[in-house]
Amino acid sequence: MAVEQLGEIVIAPRVLEKIIAIATAKVEGVHSFANKSMSDSLSKRALGRGVYLHTAENGDLTVDIYLYMEYGVGVPAVAVAIQKAVKSAVHDMAEVSLTAVNVHVAGIVPEKAPKPDFKDLFDEDFLND
Repeated sequence: MAVEQLGEIVIAPRVLEKIIAIATAKVEGVHSFANKSMSDSLSKRALGRGVYLHTAENGDLTVDIYLYMEYGVGVPAVAVAIQKAVKSAVHDMAEVSLTAVNVHVAGIVPEKAPKPDFKDLFDEDFLND
């Protein structure tokens, strides 16, 4: 059975950032996201909250994820789980292959620190842009 091509499909980078952030947040041991720099914290352009996509000239797509982990978790094990979850989610939902998923641990959060609510992960309404 042949599939008919009706036109071009373009997926916005913000959609991929959201998929990546949700897949990351669902991994056990992830506490919250961190911005790469202080200027990102103050900028409205840092809507990914710790998720940065990069497209190379040859078309390779890589992502850098900056986050805080919970105290007591195995950092390498959680990082590998994040890499697998992100690659799988992006491929399954958008049929996009990531060349690399780089996990940057900004810190470890003490046990008693409250974990941010999942619904507060994306408080902007990007449909009104």
